[in-house]
Amino acid sequence: MDEAVIEPGQRRSGPVLLVSTQGGHLTHLLALRPWWEGRDRLWVCPATPDVVDRLDGERLRPSYHPTTRNVPNLLRNAVLALRVLVRERPAIVVSAGAGVAVPFFVLAWLMRIPTVFIEVYDRVDTPTMTGRLCGPFTTRRLVQWESQLAFYPDAHLVGPLL
Repeated sequence: MDEAVIEPGQRRSGPVLLVSTQGGHLTHLLALRPWWEGRDRLWVCPATPDVVDRLDGERLRPSYHPTTRNVPNLLRNAVLALRVLVRERPAIVVSAGAGVAVPFFVLAWLMRIPTVFIEVYDRVDTPTMTGRLCGPFTTRRLVQWESQLAFYPDAHLVGPLL
């Protein structure tokens, strides 16, 4: 994938911050390995057994889960986002969802840190809730199917990651 598609604007110092939940969302970010492999990076994901296994050897800050319609965890993740963004000063925040991405995107936007949201491959008829919530705070949006451009006309079509 073309680096310019992922990295909007000028390159900044600081790690790549990869924010995700377990399962398919994490799989999408792992598919970007050729892009992030040689970079300093930090992952924010729930410390579930599958995440810990798949991110063995990576820097991982555990997020709070579940995130779906869970206001206490949204608030906990907002505090986590503030702490991580202030301490790490990432060059860019990248996510394919889900809910944990929202506070990171809002706060990154306020701190003028570029963000990239990748819409997942299995939502071809309607946008995801996380995609809609992160939209106003997204610097660059990537979609995997041409049909997704109907609801994200500002997106860059990158094709299937998986």
